[in-house]
Amino acid sequence: MLVRMRQAPVFALLAAVSLCLASCDDFSRPATAHRAAPSAALITPIETTSTEPKAPGASAPGAPGAPDPITPAGPGPTAAARVSPALPPSATPAASLDPRAQAIETSGLAASPGAKPGQPLLVKLEVLLDRAHFSPGPIDGRQGENLRGAIVAFQTARGLPATGKVNASLLRTLSSADTGPVTEDYVIAAEDEKGPFLGAVPTGFQALSKLKYVGYATPLEGLAEKFHMSQALLRTLNPKADFARAGSPILVVRPGSGDLAAKVATVVVDKTANQVRALDGGGKILAAFPATVGSTERPAPSGAWAVKTVVHGPDYTYDPRRLTFGDRSKGALRIAPGPNNPVGSTWIALTAPTYGIHGMPDPVKVGKTASHGCVRLTNWDVALLGRSVAKGTPVMFVGKTAKS
Repeated sequence: MLVRMRQAPVFALLAAVSLCLASCDDFSRPATAHRAAPSAALITPIETTSTEPKAPGASAPGAPGAPDPITPAGPGPTAAARVSPALPPSATPAASLDPRAQAIETSGLAASPGAKPGQPLLVKLEVLLDRAHFSPGPIDGRQGENLRGAIVAFQTARGLPATGKVNASLLRTLSSADTGPVTEDYVIAAEDEKGPFLGAVPTGFQALSKLKYVGYATPLEGLAEKFHMSQALLRTLNPKADFARAGSPILVVRPGSGDLAAKVATVVVDKTANQVRALDGGGKILAAFPATVGSTERPAPSGAWAVKTVVHGPDYTYDPRRLTFGDRSKGALRIAPGPNNPVGSTWIALTAPTYGIHGMPDPVKVGKTASHGCVRLTNWDVALLGRSVAKGTPVMFVGKTAKS
């Protein structure tokens, strides 16, 4: 289904473009395979031609096994503004004096050989990686594949042995490049409580289509996304906080903000490692993001493609004529913009017909659930990538989709 797309000022000349995009809803089963580390051979920039490339073996839209199409449109008048932004680069608050914060700020590697890093150190490392644009996904103070992938990408970019492990050289390199505090005291603002909050986000397309804005379920969810944190960690650091009351003081981390240091020359989507990497003109990694990349049932494309356009605050259209899931009896359904929209807060359309890179409603599932062919990132990571690419930026799909 083709509709008119209202474009935020990312690509001004594409203010009215009709697109048909692939469905990547958040109702998927967990992936069971472990993610592989990215290969050093995958950071070489690629060249593109002026003609649109064709993916080997790609199915026609709507054919059996093809990705499920959706159609995004532009945001409502205030949709983009309602998505919690990253902290501005000028915000440089002092570190919190809360004992929990001080445990994070002063954490280091244990002296005993083979000791595992504790939660305070893992939080510190995740914040420093996030600020260096090597995203671990939601900052949660836990070890996992997303953190390991961020470490491998950072080590590769900095010329360190790509072990994926927390070690002295990793901590030293991160800390020497970023000496700012990783925690801060924050007072919940009236804007944080503005909503509208849904209480519970509907799981069905018909129920979602009745909403004027697919916002956060609770203020806690919005605050966690604002600071790139998991809701569990935010609760742990603030066991007595009232997240629904403006003026409440809470302890948070200081996540990454601002744009990348150089122009993105190539985007690499690594299906094996479940990671998206942004490269400069010399093939150096500028940023890396954990990702959910297709599934064995509906795999992502392969080969060389390019960015077609970027939409902030996209609509989502469920079109039963071209979908293989959902209640087809209800006809086409438009789902309004919002961070809990099935494609999140940003859509990066690709020249591969019906495919895109987009956000997702539940950031803790990134890299852990299968998608319907597209590439899912956290809302904050895809917003950064969307600001960093331009029409025609090459996008290379490499590797193989892990079984799901």
